[in-house]
Amino acid sequence: FCPVDSILQTFMFNITPCTMVNKPIWNVVLTWIPRSDINFLKVVFKVWFEGARALDWKEVLCSGADDEYAACGALKGETFATTFDIKGARTMFPQGTYTVILQGFSDDSETNMLLCLNFTMVVKQEAL
Repeated sequence: FCPVDSILQTFMFNITPCTMVNKPIWNVVLTWIPRSDINFLKVVFKVWFEGARALDWKEVLCSGADDEYAACGALKGETFATTFDIKGARTMFPQGTYTVILQGFSDDSETNMLLCLNFTMVVKQEAL
């Protein structure tokens, strides 16, 4: 469903603490080796739970003008590594197993895929 092509993606995303309970700040480490220059980047984030779409979020992160994200302007084959914090309100997911699809596109029409990740998220307890 998800591969851009037969070549594996070099992408690592780590978030700590791995909890949704009473933690106002998440610390994120991201490492990625893009397979094309990042002049424009639109991300599409979809979460599925029990066959139904639980979340659908789209955002243009890089447009080529006054971009605020560190990945904007990254070059093909360069290792991009960064850390950042996620603060504020978050979507609270009920206990269960979720399928998550994260896609990155080099155009707004979502035809030129740069990145595609398909992974499972397990929420072990209800958020308080």
